[in-house]
Amino acid sequence: MSRIQQLSTSVINKIAAGEVIERPASVVKELLENSVDALSTRIEVDIVAGGSELIRIVDDGEGIHPDDLLLAVASHATSKIRQADDLFGVQTMGFRGEALASVAEVSRLRIRSRQADQTHGMELTVNLGDIVPPKPCGCPLGTQIEIRNLFENTPVRRKFLKTMSTEFGHIHEQFTRVALANPRLHMVLRHNDKLVAELPASDRPIDRLRLFFGGEITDDLISVESTQSGVRMWGYVGHPNQSKSSRKHQYIFLNGRWITDRSLLHALTEAYRGLLMVGRQPVAFLYIELPPDRVDVNVHPTKVEVRFQDSQQLFRQLLSMVRSKFLSMDLQSQLRLPATTGSNGGLLSGFTQPEPRARTEQRELTEQISSWLAEKIVPGDSSTAAAATGFASTTYASPGAPALAEPWMIGRTSEGSRTGNLFDSAETVAVAHAVDPQHTLPLAGSDETEPEFRSISEEVPAAMGQSAAIEAVRETIKSLPYASAHRAMQVHDCYLIVETPEGVTVIDQHALHERIMYEHLRTRVLAGAVESQRLLVPQPVEVTPREAALLLEQNESLQRAGLGLEDFGNGTLIVTSYPAMLRKLDLQELIREMIAKLEDGGSAGVQSSARRDILDELLHMMSCKAAVKAGQRLSQEEIDSLLMQRHLVDDAHHCPHGRPTALSLSRMELDRQFGRLG
Repeated sequence: MSRIQQLSTSVINKIAAGEVIERPASVVKELLENSVDALSTRIEVDIVAGGSELIRIVDDGEGIHPDDLLLAVASHATSKIRQADDLFGVQTMGFRGEALASVAEVSRLRIRSRQADQTHGMELTVNLGDIVPPKPCGCPLGTQIEIRNLFENTPVRRKFLKTMSTEFGHIHEQFTRVALANPRLHMVLRHNDKLVAELPASDRPIDRLRLFFGGEITDDLISVESTQSGVRMWGYVGHPNQSKSSRKHQYIFLNGRWITDRSLLHALTEAYRGLLMVGRQPVAFLYIELPPDRVDVNVHPTKVEVRFQDSQQLFRQLLSMVRSKFLSMDLQSQLRLPATTGSNGGLLSGFTQPEPRARTEQRELTEQISSWLAEKIVPGDSSTAAAATGFASTTYASPGAPALAEPWMIGRTSEGSRTGNLFDSAETVAVAHAVDPQHTLPLAGSDETEPEFRSISEEVPAAMGQSAAIEAVRETIKSLPYASAHRAMQVHDCYLIVETPEGVTVIDQHALHERIMYEHLRTRVLAGAVESQRLLVPQPVEVTPREAALLLEQNESLQRAGLGLEDFGNGTLIVTSYPAMLRKLDLQELIREMIAKLEDGGSAGVQSSARRDILDELLHMMSCKAAVKAGQRLSQEEIDSLLMQRHLVDDAHHCPHGRPTALSLSRMELDRQFGRLG
């Protein structure tokens, strides 16, 4: 049996090279980080043959002291830290002091460097680990490092390098990460003597993003920022209508260092939940600034993974920052027509987005109606003014429009079964729900409308005293901004077309109804107010023992959504109850889809975050199954009711699965396409 022996320095460095230097791009990363730490303002990178023949990096930084040149290629020699405690407050990109030693062991390395107080520079050469004594040389301020024939003495490693273009692609990605993290650096990249990128210094990170990714991406970026408990997050996230098939366009920088963190990436994904199609990934460029003693960067050989002191706080902050920004915006997708060939043709470069409406309109309408009623109908009468104020605070409707059907009844009422009535109780409750999301809607066909809402519809007309007063109210509402509604038409029993002040909007009836259903279901679940309807005869569902175990493990989440499930034995589960608002739900199909989702998720369901995901998926399924379908004819009353309820949810622009609910075509674009613009 072999005896234990001490390895030589050469072998140790080769092992370290295997950990740190995976490919030429790894060398470029380490050297660029050294240049950043040297406070450079300009860095030039020259690559030949994908980095296998030559990597040259020149900076104008502080340079290396002549007496330190030999230490620069020694193992674990560094100017960044002095003692172990310094590892918990690292403020530089590098700190281990092993990169140059590892590179020098597997390549032909030359370093030239001069500091500002030196009249000449010094040159050090290392050939495959053999050090040539330093000698004076002429060179500008800063440091120049050349690496030739990488992996020359490790042919196996060299054999496993990919094609020249592939290796350069990895180098370009490392260059991109450093450039995005340091927009104030002037950076140049060349490959085989051809200029690939020259990036002038800029105080605006968005300028650098535009140079790398073009206007197609950067023009749709949304600025975000948040500061909490000493942690500042800022950057840019992509509009939901702009998504990718992978995470390649997601960049997170921590104190100037590109990192990858599963928790933060998950928070980003959660922020876009319901706004993107399944399998699509958002675009994001996020920067995090926090005290260095609250993060450990010494947990990965290449320092791309870190360990946060409080990762949950960062998760919540990122999620809240992006979600809050989206809730304050109008995310409606804009329809762009192909360019015409006429003299007036051409694709309109941009569209004017309609301002966010729901919250502002509700507040303005409420305040103006309340003021009008209190002052003009029965001036000085406190009881009448109180009733008027109550009416205004819970009523938001368009005069002449039909009463709002409960969202789960759209598509299931007979034509003409509902009549237009400004004071219809169901409409009043729906409007109250928009003003105060804590209020919930009554069940279809139920008389159990909440008392304060029921009293409004009964008492307000009585308080006014005369039908003429009611008509006066309606006339006043007509004169208020945003109070009018355009009639919509249904085409192909699938889409609704409606005129808007900005142009024309095309709405997917299923996607919109699905979003409305989801919002109402979610509100009820969070309030613990889901009404369940027990089945007189429980419905059996045949499953395997594994499937039964998966479902029963999530029984708590299922019950919160109003779905009762019990084990009947012999490979059978029975559905004992279902949400009363979803009367035509296909329970068999729902259970089957639920099993498929659980099997995809594995055993992670025991975690609270996974339970939340399961519940959310269940709500997605329920709302999808219960919503009106493409190909289903709607009455005019149902169409108008659906459009009215569009303003009662937080995000009516996307269905829960991320598909857009509507596309807008501006009046200017229509005029351009028909040659009406001069």
